[in-house]
Amino acid sequence: MTDTQTQSLLRNGSSHGSGVSSSSDSSKWKIRETPQDAGLLPTIAVCLWLGWNGFVLWMVLYAIFIAGYYQRMVIVGLFTLSLVLPANFPGPLGYRIGDWMMVQGEKYFGLKTVIEDEDDLIRHSEQNKALIFAFSPHDMLPYGVFAFNPILRRLPGKIGEDGCCLMTSAIFSIPFLRHVYSWVRGFPVDKSTFLGRLQRGESFAFTPGGVQEVLMLNPDKPSDVILYLRKRKGFIKLALLTGSPVVPVFGFGLDGSYGYWLPRGRLMEKISRTLGLVPLVFWGRWFIPFGFPNPQKIHVVIGPAIDVPKEGDNVSQESIDKYHSKFLEELEKLFERHKIEAGYADRQLRII
Repeated sequence: MTDTQTQSLLRNGSSHGSGVSSSSDSSKWKIRETPQDAGLLPTIAVCLWLGWNGFVLWMVLYAIFIAGYYQRMVIVGLFTLSLVLPANFPGPLGYRIGDWMMVQGEKYFGLKTVIEDEDDLIRHSEQNKALIFAFSPHDMLPYGVFAFNPILRRLPGKIGEDGCCLMTSAIFSIPFLRHVYSWVRGFPVDKSTFLGRLQRGESFAFTPGGVQEVLMLNPDKPSDVILYLRKRKGFIKLALLTGSPVVPVFGFGLDGSYGYWLPRGRLMEKISRTLGLVPLVFWGRWFIPFGFPNPQKIHVVIGPAIDVPKEGDNVSQESIDKYHSKFLEELEKLFERHKIEAGYADRQLRII
């Protein structure tokens, strides 16, 4: 990555209110911003990364309604082969393609990251602790978590080297998507993967609000930023089990990436929870149905780590409630500290 592609700055300014550690001292914030470029190569890369949703759907519809017998057999064969092959196939080549997509995606979205207390992250890295980066909001697709991909080197030390994202397990049951998301260091967000990484000291990002936040999107209330987090306490329990710090993260700019039509009702909520995905109609750049997102500038802010004690198998409900409340409090403060600069001055955070 060249200096003309990425600029690293240290921001000076006044206090922004109280917070964990030195979060209120903006002179310590580590800011890194990549100039936006939505030209040909970045567009191709993002299409290959985030355009597979539409490709798979259109291939299924083509096979059902248009394709002849032999064409249909070829499509079925390709889908079957994709499901049989390992998710990371073809191994090193796939990861090289994934790294290229991430570097180009960094340009496409003009990625800006703000780490409020990098020294604290370095301290945890030197202690070989795994950090849980809890990213909000989910929005249509929480692709802002790509900021944690190790090829982008946005985080210091071992934390940055281990960087990956845990996402809905449903992704890894879909042909072609399972390969692409493996290439960009995605893993299922099941309990065994989550706990295994913590026990090995490997940090990761995930989106605790999940698909429930998609169901709560409301175009009639554009000023509301809704997070479904009040009942999301499982990750806090696992953090207490292993003594792993939790880091609040907020991604500005995701809304507006897609236009959408979302069916409502309890039946839709039940279907979404069962599938791990929300069946809806959406469109992105050039109004392509189920296509890749508009080139919105993505601004990811990373708050200071919330240290939690290691309680092992004796995790109490009192501790879960205490540190979950602390997480919500710090996430809200993080949003308020950065919303004006991120263009969200008229937006309100609603945690449900």
